[in-house]
Amino acid sequence: MNPTQSSPAAVASLPQLALQIAVSQLGVSEKPVGSNSGPEVDKYLASVGLKPGYAWCQSFVYWCYAQAANQLGIQNPLVRTAGVQDCWNKTAIQFKVSKHDAILHAALLIKPGDQFILSYSHGNGHTGIIEKIDGLVIHTVEGNSNNNGSREGYGVVRHQRSIGSPYLLGFIKY
Repeated sequence: MNPTQSSPAAVASLPQLALQIAVSQLGVSEKPVGSNSGPEVDKYLASVGLKPGYAWCQSFVYWCYAQAANQLGIQNPLVRTAGVQDCWNKTAIQFKVSKHDAILHAALLIKPGDQFILSYSHGNGHTGIIEKIDGLVIHTVEGNSNNNGSREGYGVVRHQRSIGSPYLLGFIKY
């Protein structure tokens, strides 16, 4: 089934539908690898107003939510940006869950479809969508990553990440 043809009636919420769309993109890869481009990658980047060639993890998350919001006939609540740090900084506080709070209450505060934010040095970041939570481990779907968990990868892949990671900044709930 095409990700834009999923049945919204079968999904209870915007985050769940965005996750369903993200999962449908597993296996998408840059063409050529290392180019930050390709038919699908270019669509993700275009959703935030960029041409091919830019890092695209945040664009991927935005695109998934945009597709879901469109199917549900609502406005996309995500900040329209390709910048992970920019998304975190511009998102209203009531939508954020801190790493500290998540460690204490992961099962209560973090849900499938939420966005996770990683922050590295020099303003670099990485993001994706949570698929499930297992104790203090999140299972994710991420764009612009690879099998090693890189923030500058080449495809849409699944990962497991620790909520206690020194790079984890927090979570955004929509």
